[in-house]
Amino acid sequence: VQLQASGGGLVQAGNSLRLSCAASGDIFGNDHIGWFRQAPGQEREFVAAINWRAGKTYYADSVKGRFSTSRDAAKNTVYLQMNGLKPEDAAVYYCARRGSLRATPLSPFANLYNEWGQGTLVTVSS
Repeated sequence: VQLQASGGGLVQAGNSLRLSCAASGDIFGNDHIGWFRQAPGQEREFVAAINWRAGKTYYADSVKGRFSTSRDAAKNTVYLQMNGLKPEDAAVYYCARRGSLRATPLSPFANLYNEWGQGTLVTVSS
């Protein structure tokens, strides 16, 4: 499976942006799609994750209540809706797939995700 994140750009603080993660190839029911971000000079951090079959979601505390992730199975695409953006949300955002043959809890650990897409840059002006 190849993943391609898109939708990044420059926005003012307080505004919204929606990122897309398009998958070429099959995503299976127990797979998870995660969103991570990395700001310059900082480590990659978990943002959100979604279970493909059930649509269950999990968020980092820093984005809870502002960001939401969803999937469109017909389009093989996962979205990250980002509302109330803050300057500290600025980063390169990546989507990643964690393949699994059985149901597993959503995880914030990047090393559990097998495939990564290229990132998309989000810049937030104050």
